[in-house]
Amino acid sequence: MTDLKAELLDVALEAAARAGVFLRDGRPADLGVAATKTSAVDVVTEMDIASEKLITDFLAERRPDDGVLGEEGAATEGTSGVEWVIDPIDGTVNYLYGRPEWSVSIAARKDGETLVGVVAAPMRGETYRAVLGGGAFVNDEPVRVRPAPPFEQALVGTGFGYLAQRRAHQAEVVRELVPSVRDIRRGGSAAIDLCDVALGRLDAYYERGLNPWDFAAGDLIAREAGARTGGRPGDALSGELTVAAPPGLFEALQNRLEELGAWHD
Repeated sequence: MTDLKAELLDVALEAAARAGVFLRDGRPADLGVAATKTSAVDVVTEMDIASEKLITDFLAERRPDDGVLGEEGAATEGTSGVEWVIDPIDGTVNYLYGRPEWSVSIAARKDGETLVGVVAAPMRGETYRAVLGGGAFVNDEPVRVRPAPPFEQALVGTGFGYLAQRRAHQAEVVRELVPSVRDIRRGGSAAIDLCDVALGRLDAYYERGLNPWDFAAGDLIAREAGARTGGRPGDALSGELTVAAPPGLFEALQNRLEELGAWHD
């Protein structure tokens, strides 16, 4: 591991740990919605905002020349060539309702390539991490994807957007897909879903409408655990479509999603 990657990993782990403890132990009993974004169900809480500030303040102290891109508005150009991509709470609706499937996602990229990814899931007691070329880990244990099952035996994770028209089409895709696979799961945190592919807790995952902060860390963790990731056939993963699965299953799922039009509303 290069000195830069090692430093970035240490910083990401510390930032995610601090934010995770803050969110787990500091959640108000009367937590409510502070704002909405794309629709009335796309919510932001005061804790999202506070968590992002905690992380960005820490990064500014440890890596003042780096750029930052955060879900709740943090945007700094930086001069070092390193950019941090932050989701201060991935799974805000779960967090709002007191459900455990939420995480803190932090990735560091340079020249467009993700070098380090950390996803902390405090209610699971787990932190997932990866360094480009260095494998994937949960806490300190290495992880690998499950071997690709036959398509009809795949447990597939997905998620839904916040706009009514998009959700309606996503439901149609699920309606067509669910009879041909083992089952569908909807966890509510894209970062955790990608890590669950890495751990073999899901065989595959797909979703339309993700932002860079949703997938930057989880994508690296899944790939370093042996998964293939991408979007439409021949494309990188993006807001249009994100797909992750072990080789063999990835291609079959990607092609089926293309047939079903999972990449558009």
